[in-house]
Amino acid sequence: MAEPATTPPATGDWAPEIFEQHGRELLASLRGHFEQVRDVPVARPYDPAELMARLDSAAPERGEDFSRILADTWEKVVPDLVQWNHPAFHGYFSTCASFPGVHAETMTAALNVNAMLWKTSPSASALELVVLRWLADMAGYPADADAVLVGGASLATLYALGAARDAAYEHDIREQGLAGPGVPVPRIYTSDQAHSSVDKAAITLGIGLRNVVRIRSDGDYRMRADLLEEAIAEDLAAGHRPVAVVATVGTTSVAAADPLGPISDICRRHDVWLHVDAAYGGLFALSDALRPALEDVSVGDSLVVNPQKTLFVPLDATSLHCRRRGALANTYRLVPEYLTSTHPGGTADFMDLSPQLGRGFRALKLWWVIRSFGLDGLRSRLDHAVDLANSLRAMATAHPDWDCPVPSDYPLVCLRYQPADGPRPDTPEGQAARDALNARIVEELNGSGEAFVSHSVIRDGYVIRVSLANIHTTSDDITRLWDALNRVAEKCR
Repeated sequence: MAEPATTPPATGDWAPEIFEQHGRELLASLRGHFEQVRDVPVARPYDPAELMARLDSAAPERGEDFSRILADTWEKVVPDLVQWNHPAFHGYFSTCASFPGVHAETMTAALNVNAMLWKTSPSASALELVVLRWLADMAGYPADADAVLVGGASLATLYALGAARDAAYEHDIREQGLAGPGVPVPRIYTSDQAHSSVDKAAITLGIGLRNVVRIRSDGDYRMRADLLEEAIAEDLAAGHRPVAVVATVGTTSVAAADPLGPISDICRRHDVWLHVDAAYGGLFALSDALRPALEDVSVGDSLVVNPQKTLFVPLDATSLHCRRRGALANTYRLVPEYLTSTHPGGTADFMDLSPQLGRGFRALKLWWVIRSFGLDGLRSRLDHAVDLANSLRAMATAHPDWDCPVPSDYPLVCLRYQPADGPRPDTPEGQAARDALNARIVEELNGSGEAFVSHSVIRDGYVIRVSLANIHTTSDDITRLWDALNRVAEKCR
């Protein structure tokens, strides 16, 4: 038997032995990274010109040694990445790639299957059906709804609103579009706290930003159902066509949840599609700590949840569910001859449920992560994140110079530094000074590399947002974050 090749041939891929050897090198370096991750800056200041000069070069004429490529990656690329998978990363809605998910991504890349049709990879499609049902059960949504894994919550909202647009009109939108005489103006309703993906969907679908009606939220940043009712009634009287309401469970700024019960009642009375953006909040239905306080997402005609935000699944992994069976396919199914196939019982062609044709095998990482931790393990990890957030809130509330201006049930904490002898928000000038102080704290903290946070601006000013989602974050990390916040705040005064 011939010995395996020890060098990659010029006209082919690495030999399997070399593939394994370099894989071991990579995993060993990643192990070292995570063993020392708390000594790694979450982010660091950088000069864009220097960064480009370090990385920009002509493409190499000849192949290079993998060990050199790996070393260059750690030396030239990793230091100027923001370490989203760091236990001290708390910006935006932080995501976490757990180790089972990382391994699953490796296997997915190696197999490189296309899950567009059932016949192009039956097990990939079957597994997608399974994990979509699991996710629906976790969120409390009908498990028999149409569903598909997509590349992010913004795309899920776009696809849902595309189906809602088509369902709202009597004439054939697929053929005629929204142009032409007598076509009522389409309207989408959402709160003033909703994600920008709603606006982007309106732009993409030809509905237009001026036809996105922003409904004022209440004192807790939840959509006011009474004002929604008024807006729909006014539009109907004006001859406009209400297409959809987008309600949010876990808003971006403060993790508020719109009142789905009253909103769904209004939608049913007026036969308007209700899309529930529960990208952040939906899967916290698993949490024992939060379940009693959560909204019932099952009232939505469509729903998006985001395992990449809350179930420790690597980017990207988002699920779109639609209880109006056939509505997604009515909008997106288009089958040229070369994509025709037979459909044995129980099969599905996922290309029919979104505009995407070529589709990666997203289901495998979900299957591995959920099986590795189990529902009980996921539940305990979500409860742990809630406990960490409550701990941070308690420390801020007890401190005379800090407050939490917005309550939230979720592990997203909004903080503000307001020392007794600092700028007072009683005047516009005072509020501007306080906002500037908190902005300096964010910039200084992120520049230190000790932690990474983001911010938002609510009705009474600038707040520091701390998102807690990393599976490796501990109570000690929260103590270190709190100490760093106070040290930086004192420096910025």
